[in-house]
Amino acid sequence: MSGATSSADLDEAPARTIYLNQPQQSKFRDNWVSTAKYSVVTFLPRFLYEQIRKAANAFFLFIALLQQIPDVSPTGRYTTLVPLLFILTVAGIKEIIEDYVSMIMGKAVLKTKFLRNGMWQNIMWKEVAVGDIVKVTNGQHLPADMIIISSSEPQAMCYIETANLDGETNLKIRQGLSQTASLQSREELMKVSGRIECEGPNRHLYDFTGNLRLDGQSPVPVGPDQILLRGAQLRNTQWVLGIVVYTGHDTKLMQNSTKAPLKRSNVEKVTNMQILVLFCILLVMALVSSVGALLWNRTHGEVVWYLEMLSVNFGYNLLTFIILYNNLIPISLLVTLEVVKFTQALFINWDIDMYYPETDTPAMARTSNLNEELGQVKYLFSDKTGTLTCNIMNFKKCSIAGVTYGHFPELERERSSEDFSQLPPSTSESCEFDDPRLLQNIENDHPTAVHIQEFLTLLAVCHTVVPERQGNKIIYQASSPDEGALVKGAKKLGYVFTGRTPHSVIIDAVSSRCMWHRLPSSCRWHISWKYDDPQTTSSLTQHCTNLGESLGKENDIALIIDGHTLKYALSFEVRQSFLDLALSCKAVICCRVSPLQKSEIVDMVKKHVNAITLAIGDGANDVGMIQTAHVGVGISGNEGMQATNCSDYAIAQFSYLEKLLLVHGAWSYNRVTKCILYCFYKNVVLYIIELWFAFVNGFSGQILFERWCIGLYNVIFTALPPFTLGIFERSCTQDSMLRFPQLYKITQNADGFNTRVFWGHCINALIHSIILFWFPLKVLECLFLFSLQYVVVTVCLKAGLETTAWTRFSHLAVWGSMLLWLVFFGVYSAIWPTFPIAPDMLGQAGMVLRCGYFWFGLFLVPTACLVKDVAWTAAKHTYHKTLLEQVQELETKTRELGKAMLRDSNGKSVNERDHLLKRLGRKTPPSLFRAHSVQQSVSHGYAFSQEEHGVVSQSQVVRSYDTTKRRAEIE
Repeated sequence: MSGATSSADLDEAPARTIYLNQPQQSKFRDNWVSTAKYSVVTFLPRFLYEQIRKAANAFFLFIALLQQIPDVSPTGRYTTLVPLLFILTVAGIKEIIEDYVSMIMGKAVLKTKFLRNGMWQNIMWKEVAVGDIVKVTNGQHLPADMIIISSSEPQAMCYIETANLDGETNLKIRQGLSQTASLQSREELMKVSGRIECEGPNRHLYDFTGNLRLDGQSPVPVGPDQILLRGAQLRNTQWVLGIVVYTGHDTKLMQNSTKAPLKRSNVEKVTNMQILVLFCILLVMALVSSVGALLWNRTHGEVVWYLEMLSVNFGYNLLTFIILYNNLIPISLLVTLEVVKFTQALFINWDIDMYYPETDTPAMARTSNLNEELGQVKYLFSDKTGTLTCNIMNFKKCSIAGVTYGHFPELERERSSEDFSQLPPSTSESCEFDDPRLLQNIENDHPTAVHIQEFLTLLAVCHTVVPERQGNKIIYQASSPDEGALVKGAKKLGYVFTGRTPHSVIIDAVSSRCMWHRLPSSCRWHISWKYDDPQTTSSLTQHCTNLGESLGKENDIALIIDGHTLKYALSFEVRQSFLDLALSCKAVICCRVSPLQKSEIVDMVKKHVNAITLAIGDGANDVGMIQTAHVGVGISGNEGMQATNCSDYAIAQFSYLEKLLLVHGAWSYNRVTKCILYCFYKNVVLYIIELWFAFVNGFSGQILFERWCIGLYNVIFTALPPFTLGIFERSCTQDSMLRFPQLYKITQNADGFNTRVFWGHCINALIHSIILFWFPLKVLECLFLFSLQYVVVTVCLKAGLETTAWTRFSHLAVWGSMLLWLVFFGVYSAIWPTFPIAPDMLGQAGMVLRCGYFWFGLFLVPTACLVKDVAWTAAKHTYHKTLLEQVQELETKTRELGKAMLRDSNGKSVNERDHLLKRLGRKTPPSLFRAHSVQQSVSHGYAFSQEEHGVVSQSQVVRSYDTTKRRAEIE
């Protein structure tokens, strides 16, 4: 992000002139900001574009248009258009709900003070305009980008936290110009006259170029040290006054923001490709049928009186057969997947194991379109501070004069992630040091008592912490968590740091007050190291040689690179070499990188590696990589809500990512893929029968089954099985998924859904359609009455074979669907002429249900179809048992034995197979309910920045700070 503002940026955004206490001569953007995915204007075009990108939607739109051509469609003009509009309506409502919820989560009604007509007035942020003089008080966020006029601190200094901008929680120091530092009263501010000339809006967070021209004074340059950016929070400063220079989408925060990308899951992309191939097959089928119709017409004459739909026009015949076979691609799949994914998102939101009680924060699926993507993640990009680590320090142990104080037996063993998740919540004043021997040694004049006192004195004195009083309570503002932990530890042991002046610090040490004066800044310790040992040099050379041999091939090395070096590594010339090197290493650690570099790294892997990426972070500097990755996860931690508001999924603790991926991700992938494969299977089974029927009806374009029976096939008779597979199916219990993380490889490698699996299901459906058509026709010689009944029973039983976890809903879907068809068949055969529809169905149910051949075929035909499936599954389980099948058998065995866990009370394996699987599992089984987690919402905001070459050096700040004096107030 840093660097000089490019000329291109300046050309795109011309410089602006802002007049003080005068009307502006140019029109600037208002301060209204919206982070929603859609707006009233953009919703329809953007939503339709996103939906038409789905191959199935595009295909059915094409079919709906074809059906409007007169005398072409054998199934009517609206049989595709109405379902398509219904599907788009459902999808649109879902998108509106998700976007509205996300917008509400990130929206707050904020107010600020600004000077108007000589009075301070409270206004909403959206009313702030360029040129306004704004007052911000301690703890408030800045409503716009503004130049500092004055503040409550010496020399117009102020402290800001930029977590919402760059994710850094240490405070930054900003300082106003000396020419305006004395302007604090309303009268003085109203008399100010002049103008500010500055660069146009740009995305560079750390750059600003401008001039302040006050009337009667020489121009003064204004740089990045004098500007406060929207989204930053004022800390450790009572108030600050500023002149607004950028508002709304012109602010640097919004210039660095990008619109939420339209992400699609890999499963959806694969499905789209298979739909395109299936469409080509459909065209071939239609072409073959049209050629067949042409040949049949030549053989049997051009017109046959009893075939109403017969046409001698080849083009019309082709369109007729395309429409006839269009349901080969299931239109019901679209609305089914919308409902399934929405329900899966609710399961994530409702998961009590991912609920963090300390902040009342549940997990949140901000989109349901990427649920299955969570089950395929191969590369994880994580922010460190606040995400991978909680950035919380506690004073636990110390060693003084060779004596160790603080004893924790539980630390003698290695802790798992679950142990840390069960730690009691931490607070801002927490100090876990608990060893009475230390104070007893001081009281009893132990030989080390002097050393202990000196140690505690140094803890309370040698730091850059600033004490802030809130009533009788002292709040320590520290530059880093470890500094704060040491000062709090000294406080607990009786050495309380209470105040700071430019030349001294004040502590209350065991009922006495002491003042310690600073040494001159020139007094420093100098330590130098020199290595001249030839043996050391030789050893280092050998290590470097071994390292060189390991690089470039898979190894257990961690690659560490800093932001400056990364700038060159990501250049076009060496980008591929850097990627190959990074992929060969076990892990890559990038230090001090900009938000843009984070995004570029993710984008590099995403584009050049055929794998799903996930980025997780908790700060605004993580937004770029969160939006770039296939899946973005935000953590609601210490660094604002920017990452959460821009993420696809939000969790409160990094440890919850384990269940999000291994359980919800794997389950969602398994459910969605089974749902997709089953929907294609049942449609291919039914509508390929229409192709076989064309061979015996002269390719006339006639339909085999009654029109409403075909229309309700997907809507009612076979609607429930896809929903139960997509919502309730699971390959293993959540305990097993967490215990054996190797199971994640099944979904990660797309073993359950790829081109081979997809076409395997389609070929299986083709075989079933052959049996379902030709067996009744040739053996039972009663095709038309029996076929649809056999189809419904076969596809429902097939859903049962695909079900691993049987629930009451599974039984209802499988057996209830078959019963529903029989009831419908009986009623539908008797409604004419009471209702003027389906006269050709009258009395069919009575004839069929009284026919012995029907019941014989009802057993024989589905059995003939599914015996191959059962035999194939049994053979795989017998001769090629996978880890998943072993775990499933183990679960079955434990249920039979009445055991709740896969191990005994001592954690030992039950049998030999348990022992083998144990090596693939985790050492410590997870807790099924996380009662406590390490708290992240601690009080933070640090007194001094650790950045180099700041506007004010750290020693200058320390020397200018005096907590014993009352700060300046403003009217």
